[in-house]
Amino acid sequence: MNYQNDLAFARQQDEQDSLKDFRSRFLIPKHNGEDAVYLCGNSLGLQPVSAQQYLADQLNTWENLAVEGWFQGNDPWLDYHKSVTGSIARLVGARENEVTVMNSLTVNLHLLMVSFYKPDNKRFKIIMEGGAFPSDQYAMESQVRFHGFNPKDAIIEIFPREGEVTLRTEDIIQAIDQNQNELALVLFGGINYYTGQFFDLKAIADAAHAAGAYAGFDLAHAAGNVPLQLHNWGADFACWCSYKYMNSGPGGISGIFVHEKHFTGKEMNRFAGWWGYRRDKQFLMAPGFDPEVGAAGWQVSTSPILLLALFKASMAIFDDAGGLGILREKSVRLTGYLEFLIQAINQQEGEEIYRIITPGDPAIRGCQLSVVCKRNARAIFNYLAQNGVIGDWREPDVIRLSPVPLYNTFEDVYKAVRLMADALKAV
Repeated sequence: MNYQNDLAFARQQDEQDSLKDFRSRFLIPKHNGEDAVYLCGNSLGLQPVSAQQYLADQLNTWENLAVEGWFQGNDPWLDYHKSVTGSIARLVGARENEVTVMNSLTVNLHLLMVSFYKPDNKRFKIIMEGGAFPSDQYAMESQVRFHGFNPKDAIIEIFPREGEVTLRTEDIIQAIDQNQNELALVLFGGINYYTGQFFDLKAIADAAHAAGAYAGFDLAHAAGNVPLQLHNWGADFACWCSYKYMNSGPGGISGIFVHEKHFTGKEMNRFAGWWGYRRDKQFLMAPGFDPEVGAAGWQVSTSPILLLALFKASMAIFDDAGGLGILREKSVRLTGYLEFLIQAINQQEGEEIYRIITPGDPAIRGCQLSVVCKRNARAIFNYLAQNGVIGDWREPDVIRLSPVPLYNTFEDVYKAVRLMADALKAV
C-alpha cells in the first residue's frame, strides 16, 4: 500500500463529500483525546448531538405540564409517534399509514406473527435463512411450539451451497416452490447480520405469495442502510430496530410495516391494546376492540415518549440529508473503498489473509463488510481496538466493519485498513 497516496486520496474524497458536515451532528467516541475510528454502526449507531435537547424538551414538558403533556405543549404526546412516521415511510418505501413505531424488535416480531403465522395441519411450515440472528430463531421456534408443532418439522432453514458463504436467490426460490403445499410463512432477514448479504426481498415475496404463503422481513440491518420498497415489493409485514443505522440509542424503539392490503381483513388475528384502538373513539372506553386503520392498529401499549424523542432526533438528520438516496450513493463508495484497501493488503502479502465474505456486488450489500482473518484473528481485532478502531467481533474469526455515510469518512476507512496492515507485523 502506498500510504501517502491513499491518505491524500481519502482526504480529497472527504473534502468533496456533500455530506461532510453531517459528521459534526454526531458525538464521536474518543481514543487518546482524538476521534476514534467508529465502524460499528451495524451494531449501535452514534448519538446525535441533538438527542439531549430532544430528550430535554420532553422532560421539560413532563415537568411543566405533567399529564396535560398528552394534549398540550408544542408536541402533544398523544400523537407524538405520528411525527416520525413520514420519515420512516420514506426510508423503507412505504405509505405513511403502513408504518408505525412501537415496542422493541423481537416483541414486534411476535406480535406480527400472531397475525401472519396461522398454521393448520396442512400449512404450518416457515422458511428462513440459515444462520439468522438468534432472536429470529428463538421467536420462530417458540411460535411454532405455541401452535403445537415441532420446530424440527416446521422450520426450514436455507443454507449456502457447499463451499459458498452466501445464499443464492434461486436456491431460496426453489426451497419455497418445493414446500409450497405446506408453507405458511417465509420470514427472512433483509441483510444477514453475519455475512452482510442483502437479499432480493421482492423475489422472495413474489415466490412466497405464489406458494400461497405470507412474506415477512426482519430489517434490523437493512432499515436506514439500503434502499427498500416494502409497499411496491408486496411484503406482507416487516419490523426493524432503530438503534443501528437509525441511531436511536441502545434498546431504541422499533418500527413495523403492514401492507395496506391487510387493513380491512376481518379474519386477521392480533393481540390488542388500547393504544391500537380507533383514535376517533379511543376515549369512549367502549368494550370490544375496534382497531385504528393502518399499521397503528397493531399498537398495543402507550408510546414511550422519551424513546421516541431520541428517535425523532435522528430522523430529523435523515430528513435534512435528503433521505437515503444521497446517503446510499456515498455508502457504496465508502464501502467500496474499504474493500479496495483490504484487497490491496492481500495483494501486497501475496495471499488472502483478509477474506471478505460479504458479496462484492454493491447491489446486494449495505455498509457492512464481514472479514475473515486467516491468522491471529482475535489478536488483530484487539490490536485495532487498542489503536482506536471500534469494529465488531464475531466468533470464530470474523471482524465486521461498517462505514456509515452520515458520520464516517474516507479517512476513517484509510486509518482502519492501515492498522489492519500494521497488525500483521505487530501481533
